[in-house]
Amino acid sequence: MSYTDHFGLEREAFSNAPDARFYFDSEEHSQALLRFQRAIDSNKGLAVLVGGIGSGKTTLARRLLDILPPERYESSLLVMVHSGITPEWILARIAMQLGVKQPAADRMAVLKQLYDRLLEIDREGRRAVVLIDEAQMLQTRPLMEEFRGLLNLEIPGKKLLNLIFFGLPEVEDCLRLDEPLAQRVALRYHLHPLSDVECLSYIKHRLRVAGSRTMLFTSPAVEVIYRYSSGVPRIINTICDNCLFEAFLQKLAAVTPQIVQSVVGDLGLTPELVASEHAGSEPQLSKIEALLAKMEKRRS
Repeated sequence: MSYTDHFGLEREAFSNAPDARFYFDSEEHSQALLRFQRAIDSNKGLAVLVGGIGSGKTTLARRLLDILPPERYESSLLVMVHSGITPEWILARIAMQLGVKQPAADRMAVLKQLYDRLLEIDREGRRAVVLIDEAQMLQTRPLMEEFRGLLNLEIPGKKLLNLIFFGLPEVEDCLRLDEPLAQRVALRYHLHPLSDVECLSYIKHRLRVAGSRTMLFTSPAVEVIYRYSSGVPRIINTICDNCLFEAFLQKLAAVTPQIVQSVVGDLGLTPELVASEHAGSEPQLSKIEALLAKMEKRRS
């Protein structure tokens, strides 16, 4: 028997795995989506979303991709998984994502293929947009110069390609590697953590999507969760998931503040530690990841 059975859930409510069903439309996310869709529709060229670790950048990128109907947009999402990416790889990958079936080996030939494809998309009355997640991995000047070149693909009075970077605050350092590109940022939005009220709504929302008919966390428990998570969704998920597991082990009907205190103690979480993780401190992040791995091993 698992905690989902114990609480009558259809699925785990607080997994950190991407799942569109659990998207929570906070005020921050709603405002970001409105601004980015306007930037795309106005062909602004380059827009940037900056957020701390676990703030929901990837969730927002996937949501934006989902709400762009294919009859109006040719859109794609690229996730930068490491910092060893080359300009040639970026160019070929973007070309493929936008519909170039066999990108040429020569860079100038690929640019010609991409330009022709963008013209075709424009003739169809659609807009081309590429979302770049984990953009802080783009750590070389040649990469930034390549993106600046892509933004130069245009026709009189109109840009043919829109780019949106989603990244940690370090993405600003990447942009400054090529000052002309940094100056082309038409929209910059900073994604902040959830408020205490939104934290409560977020927990209720995820429980409801998971099939719960009741609130499984007491109000004092939610207050403790907010204090130790600082409103960062990834940390909220981690705490809540482990709290439900502990409540299941103790055969309780709801999570109490005592359980939350026990869980955050086992995880080694403090408000200061989470705040440093949200700010992108690598040593602190490594410590948290090690603690989470330890907790998962304990659960299994």
